Amino acid sequence: MFNKGTKLYSILTGTCPKCHEESMFVNKNPYVLSEALQMHEACSNCGTKYKMEPSFFYGSMYVSYPVGIAFATAAFVISYFVFKASIHVIFISIIATLIVFMPIILRLSRNIWINFFMHYDKSLAKKNN
Repeated sequence: MFNKGTKLYSILTGTCPKCHEESMFVNKNPYVLSEALQMHEACSNCGTKYKMEPSFFYGSMYVSYPVGIAFATAAFVISYFVFKASIHVIFISIIATLIVFMPIILRLSRNIWINFFMHYDKSLAKKNN
């Protein structure tokens, strides 16, 4: 399920969608906010350019909305059903969740967006081996 060669692997690890060998992001830690969205120009393993065209990642904004909704829904379910919190506490927990997970949501959205257009190529993964 999370093995190399699956889109889910590339999306969750942030690796190159073509070879799954290198992280697309300069800094693997999304909480270094000044570098949260800085990406390499291309994969050092297979040479895949990440920005296929100018403004390519604007499309990831459309993906970030449902990803954010998923995080907010999870916060609601945990607050309401697990902790039996009041509506005010639930609202605060949803807002706090979205703020705390914002860098992850942004990166996840970019990973999903680029994986719509690029597919794993097993021959590229073996380049360094």
